[in-house]
Amino acid sequence: MDSRARWRTWWRTRWRTRWRTWRGVIRSLRIYYGNRGRRAAMDHLYGRFVRSGDLVFDLGAHVGDRIASFRRLGARVVAVEPQPALVTTLRLLYGRDRKVTIEPAAIGRVSGTVALKLNVDNPTVSTASEDFVRAADGAPGWEDQTWSATIRVPLTTLDALIERHGTPSFIKIDVEGFEAEALAGLSRAVKALSFEFTTIQRDVAFACLARCTALGYRRYKAALGESQTFVQQEWRTVEDIARWLKELPAEANSGDIYATLG
Repeated sequence: MDSRARWRTWWRTRWRTRWRTWRGVIRSLRIYYGNRGRRAAMDHLYGRFVRSGDLVFDLGAHVGDRIASFRRLGARVVAVEPQPALVTTLRLLYGRDRKVTIEPAAIGRVSGTVALKLNVDNPTVSTASEDFVRAADGAPGWEDQTWSATIRVPLTTLDALIERHGTPSFIKIDVEGFEAEALAGLSRAVKALSFEFTTIQRDVAFACLARCTALGYRRYKAALGESQTFVQQEWRTVEDIARWLKELPAEANSGDIYATLG
């Protein structure tokens, strides 16, 4: 293959990747912004933790639907997102809002850089976790997911974010199998937080529960998928929520666990 043919092949591959990436972003925008009832449910759920004037950290901001909810509740937001296409999207949506700060980085236990595996067709599951990709391989409900590109991105910690921006009242963590790494970078508790779990990586959720317990969190609730609704009325102990998570059927797929101090 001569140099001109190689250049054409490179350009076509690059164009197709960009087209698939933005198609995935547009799909996410439709899913996460297109349901008015879901927005109301989200505001109701987060309104239990967030008040006007509060500072909130949104780790794994994706296309920013949680940012929108936190802003409707009157909070200031630090949004952390490592994917370049999603950072561009967030800046287009929220770049003029002085109460939203966008941090183009991944979140982990140490600062530096990290390899980010991109799912160009479904950017919501791009991940810095090799274990997450291995767990998804062949798992029911994950058959069509592929991570076809890897880039290096900045890596920061929760402690570093707190030092730069102040202590938040609430932290939302949704970083596709890297949640325990994110919590390892937090040395003292804030009022409340949430972290995503998946049934293909329950061990990560158990590690998050152990870290939350070490930080002093005592009460837990859970919501499945994108329901924005707690599965139980009463707050549970860590033992109760761990038992519930262990018994959860695989087809439940994912959800979020919420933790508070008292």
